[in-house]
Amino acid sequence: MDDPHYLSGLQLAGRRVVMVGGGSVAQRRLPRLIRAGARVELVSPHTTPSVSAMADAGELVWHERRYAEGDLADAWYALACTDDPEVNAAVCAEAERERVFCVRADEGESGSAVTPASGRHGGLLFGVLSGGEPLRSAAVRDSILDALHAGTVIDGRAPRDTDTELPGVALVGGGPGDPDLITVRGRRLLSRADVVVVDRLAPRELLDELAPEVEVVDAAKIPYGRAASQDVINSTLIEKAKEGKFVVRLKGGDPYLFGRGFEEVLACAEAGVPVTMVPGITSAFAVPAVADVPVTHRGVAHEVVVVSGHVAPGDPRSLVDWSLLAGLRGTIVLMMGVERLPQFASALLDGGRPADTPVAIVEDGTMRTQRTLRSTLGQVAGEAAAAGVRPPAVIVFGPVAGLAK
Repeated sequence: MDDPHYLSGLQLAGRRVVMVGGGSVAQRRLPRLIRAGARVELVSPHTTPSVSAMADAGELVWHERRYAEGDLADAWYALACTDDPEVNAAVCAEAERERVFCVRADEGESGSAVTPASGRHGGLLFGVLSGGEPLRSAAVRDSILDALHAGTVIDGRAPRDTDTELPGVALVGGGPGDPDLITVRGRRLLSRADVVVVDRLAPRELLDELAPEVEVVDAAKIPYGRAASQDVINSTLIEKAKEGKFVVRLKGGDPYLFGRGFEEVLACAEAGVPVTMVPGITSAFAVPAVADVPVTHRGVAHEVVVVSGHVAPGDPRSLVDWSLLAGLRGTIVLMMGVERLPQFASALLDGGRPADTPVAIVEDGTMRTQRTLRSTLGQVAGEAAAAGVRPPAVIVFGPVAGLAK
């Protein structure tokens, strides 16, 4: 039977969208809704760390309670994503009365709308529906994406490529945040994963492109808050791989730049699990670039130093000589440094860096919510606090930070 659905693109920017349920389905679906500019309200007594982080960042409003009649009032679109069929049915019933299109995640055909298997390539967004056969939709979507990435034309019904067995673990750098900035190889391996272990800063929208049977493990390491132990992450990679599954460890930026990637490689190697390494575009350079801050420029900067802000200057655990850094004339890129910015700025000033040294802070780089604060070394701590700068952000010190003026 032909699929009876009418495929349409919804303009949800600024419109109220209600999602009931905050589990793994929500984690997959929310990034695309947020990217579309929807005014998302989540109703759920519990949620995953990544979804909670979206709420903490102001990307959605989280009502930390169970669903109640009336929650869909004035909504344009609704999604019933709980693990309780009775709650999902009640959400769909209210949506029907309110004339709100509603997706039911556990029983798609019982809702008034369905979510297609969707893909994004460049400026192209496409969706595939197959009349209640999600595996077929995902396979066709994957084939289309492969064809777009490879520049070839293939039959949409072709199965996913299984010519070569993918062993062990692939450590994939997802880039600075925009899903289009993952490498072609990284995206291809992700489309073939049986298990995806994902960080908070990885490109979240790519999760919605995964086939329904793919297991997603949330390893969100949220700065100065909830954290998944690195030992637990390592053991998860190893255990899943030894079950015969192909595991993709999806990380933000580049796994080897303050991403603990080599720790995971060593753990897998010690356990006899093969690892494929796929470098990613590092946010240390990409995020300043999209904000018109080149980390080098002829005649302006002959060196670039990338520094972790995980520990403060003077901390016994610090491996950084801040007095030497202060004596450099080139570019310093500070990662994970928002919380301790006053201490880092003071260390550079105390070491002799001029107070009028340009500084640029790029928050949420490459994302829809990106914003840039330009200041000077002497003023940046106060101005960043006044502007409410929050992580993730990349901080650039040096003459290159003032070139855009």
